[in-house]
Amino acid sequence: MELQLDDPNLSRDRRAELRCSLASELIHKGQYEEAQAALGELWAGAGERPRTEKLSPLVAAEVVLQCGVLSGWMGTSRPIPGAQEKAKDLIFEALRAFQSNRIRQKVSDAKYELGICYWREGAYEEARIILREALDGAEGELRAKILIRRTIVENCTGRYHDAWEILREAQPFFENSGDALKGKWHGQLGLVLQRLALTEKREDYVDRAIIEFTAAIYHYQEAGNERYRAMNLNNLAMLLYPIGRYGEAHEALDQAEGIFERFKDPGSVAQVRETRARALVAEGRYEEARKTIDKAVAILEGSREQALLADALTVQGLVAARTG
Repeated sequence: MELQLDDPNLSRDRRAELRCSLASELIHKGQYEEAQAALGELWAGAGERPRTEKLSPLVAAEVVLQCGVLSGWMGTSRPIPGAQEKAKDLIFEALRAFQSNRIRQKVSDAKYELGICYWREGAYEEARIILREALDGAEGELRAKILIRRTIVENCTGRYHDAWEILREAQPFFENSGDALKGKWHGQLGLVLQRLALTEKREDYVDRAIIEFTAAIYHYQEAGNERYRAMNLNNLAMLLYPIGRYGEAHEALDQAEGIFERFKDPGSVAQVRETRARALVAEGRYEEARKTIDKAVAILEGSREQALLADALTVQGLVAARTG
């Protein structure tokens, strides 16, 4: 696809379509800097509306959509004021264009991305509603991605069995998909099992969750998706330290933090540091935990990731109590 972009005979619309397709693929892999480069002159900056005057209406809508999607994801990895609101504005604009032209699959795609923005802001009910709407008209890989995102919302609101039921129903599709989607399915099931293990005191769920996260890490490595591999390494560590496997937990966290630092993603680095602080508290290493969680909170306070900041502040309060 990148080679096609060098073709001087491409029309303006076709070049923009190729740029959007390549950017979407890179965003899906968590390669946000590369996605910016793929968009080229279409990218005006995080949250900024691209110049689309010379493009046909539907191609312009696709460009606006991808710029909105990328803006939203960039807002999770670094402190960009108003990133999610600006991302939603761009995605809403694209959604209206797709609705007016009755392109059902693209309407579903835009609603899916909009649901992610609401989820990031902690507006779970809005996210749940719009993701349910997004399923109408969604097919193939997009339908699978929407189902996964729905389980994430249910997980965040404590509806773990609802999330598990969605995953069970979707399992046949994911078994026949590529490594990236298999990684999503295993990783999300791992999260559901992790939460159920805590709420229902089920040790067998801990063992199953470790297996699921390990499978997710493998599939993401096969898919070349380092960012999501790192996320699952962090999730794996969350299971290992409570059962006393501290060395393995810190090894997984070292890998995850190294990946996120290479991506220059301070928001995700903060999440890894929060997990490390929890592990250090469990080990009784309170002063190290205090320094670690203070750094994490400082990063997250500069973002609009309210749910993540709330978790980090909770750990900070725990550490403060333990250290007097």
